[in-house]
Amino acid sequence: MHALPYRSGLRRLSGAVSVIAALVAVLTVVLPTVATADGGSPDRDFTIKDPRITESSGLAASRIHPGVYWTHNDSAHPPYIYAVDSRTGETVATITLAGIGEIRDAEAISLGPDGNLYVGDIGDNLNGSWDHVWIYRFPEPKQLKDATVRPTQFTVEYEDGPRDAESMMVHPTTGRVYIASKNQGGGGLYEGPARLDPSGTNTFRRIGEVPWVTDGAFSPDGTELTFRSYFSARSYEWKNGRLGPHRPVGVPFQRQAESVTYTADGKALMFGTEGARSGVVRVEIDGGGKGGKGGKGDESGESGKSSEKSGGAEAGSSTDSGKSAGGLTFGGVVLLAILGFFGFRRLRGKGKG
Repeated sequence: MHALPYRSGLRRLSGAVSVIAALVAVLTVVLPTVATADGGSPDRDFTIKDPRITESSGLAASRIHPGVYWTHNDSAHPPYIYAVDSRTGETVATITLAGIGEIRDAEAISLGPDGNLYVGDIGDNLNGSWDHVWIYRFPEPKQLKDATVRPTQFTVEYEDGPRDAESMMVHPTTGRVYIASKNQGGGGLYEGPARLDPSGTNTFRRIGEVPWVTDGAFSPDGTELTFRSYFSARSYEWKNGRLGPHRPVGVPFQRQAESVTYTADGKALMFGTEGARSGVVRVEIDGGGKGGKGGKGDESGESGKSSEKSGGAEAGSSTDSGKSAGGLTFGGVVLLAILGFFGFRRLRGKGKG
């Protein structure tokens, strides 16, 4: 007999979950995320059209092919790196990585000042089950055509033990590699050796604290480091090789926000997501950006107008330049759905009382 209230409570909870799920589904339909290429101008919103790219997990703007972005799938996919033209959304080159075995969980891609592409096979969905991860490096192709390359493979471990990560950034002037770990309570920023060694283990040391992040990117002049999560983003000053004050950055509404990179001229950020025909959305940077090709910033340079606190927990969502579905991220949509449902329940209860 005592089980009846419990079962009733379960039915109410189940009903609440169903209603919230329905509200979120409706709002997801009302607020679409897919971008479309305009067929002419580069570095604008575009949709990745290649049916092979269903889990785009990293994004890097080419320095020698204007308007082209490098991307890749994450786990359980062939070792392909794709060059996608932002004018059309079409794949213009597929690079096959040979001689590295099976990719475990590629999560990030970045361009170094040496003209090489770096791919971070750094994901660990079991949160610390692998005692090492890998980074692959190969020259950015000068010609956009399908090719097979044998990248240099680097073994990486963390000074304080294994962990999950989805963000890997190469500084555009020093060439130093950084990884940001991913943890619900906040992650760490890890610094690699000044030069990676292909013959030994490269130990990455923790130098700072970051929020829960899914990708990051340095500005082309190296004076700013931007991180994104599913629901927000923030840009940090980068000075003397360390994080400085930060400011919030607007993020677009996306289903599974996975990637971010600066445009080659540094005037905007490009935000990507997973999924078939996933959209990449441009968000302008206040003040015109942080320097493009040939930028003279370095790890000791000034970074401009960042003004918020540094480190710590994740910042709240912010609006962007008209592309955030009316200023709402997916997190805001879910929150409104929950508040709306329970507000309705409360009013209904008062009416009965």
